[in-house]
Amino acid sequence: MKNWIYIRRSWQLYVLLVLPLIYFVLFKYGPMYGVQVAFKDFNFFQGIAGSDWVGLDIFREVFQNNDFFKALRNTLFLNLLDIVVSFPAPLILAIMLYELRIAWFKKMAQTILYIPHFISWVIIGGIVLQVFGTQSGFINNMLHGFGIQAIPFLSDKYYWLFTYLIVGVWQSAGWGTILYLAALTGINKELFEAAEVDGANRFRKIWHISLPGIKTTIATLLIINLGNMVAIGFDRPFIIGNVAVRDFSDVLSTFVYRIGMQSGQISLATAVGLFQALVGLLFLLGANYASKKLADESIL
Repeated sequence: MKNWIYIRRSWQLYVLLVLPLIYFVLFKYGPMYGVQVAFKDFNFFQGIAGSDWVGLDIFREVFQNNDFFKALRNTLFLNLLDIVVSFPAPLILAIMLYELRIAWFKKMAQTILYIPHFISWVIIGGIVLQVFGTQSGFINNMLHGFGIQAIPFLSDKYYWLFTYLIVGVWQSAGWGTILYLAALTGINKELFEAAEVDGANRFRKIWHISLPGIKTTIATLLIINLGNMVAIGFDRPFIIGNVAVRDFSDVLSTFVYRIGMQSGQISLATAVGLFQALVGLLFLLGANYASKKLADESIL
């Protein structure tokens, strides 16, 4: 009875939940019906229900595919580098912005940092080509003007790896900064005042107040990133990558696109997607357990 009274009093809040619930049912839970394709010899004309069951044969085919293991290796490698390089970037930027005292410069810097997150990866791909292109890129044109040999940022796999990481930091750091800034503003200002009275310099206040004050946010974002170790976005490696650097740029998302959309092997692509989801779940649970044991912070 009490629940019904509360619902009647706050029915507007429940109405607001309807659209998100519909979205999740249609686009998150509904597609789970198609997971069975990973265990069937899928036929377009017979559909999911009419296709023949083949058990684990599709998974055996996946694990016998050398390209799959190369894509898995690249996915883990690129995600690990992203955690090492891209994960600390927004944290450092947020602390730097938080410590700024000139209000107009702080707002301008925040705006400049946030903008790349809202730019389409197609547009970013064009920007990358204009800046890092071997023949017509801005950097190589400038180097050529000084008589220095062009650097193959996009055609040599090791230089491409550097370009991939730099572009990733530029595109994502501003958005992550918002989360850390929000957490930093929640720290009690009296702690900083007390530390200043005790003679603590700015670095000491950051180390002993700012970082401990947002450790929950840091742990949560780190757990989420570790949970996505085998799930990598399609846009970034596909748009920036090319055939010359496929040894590094071919990841699970591009592999699924190639065998699913280009080759029509829907069952194989579904099996790889299911593998990603299950392994990602294991990474997420493992990272959450380790965080809970080591730092007493977790999301579950």
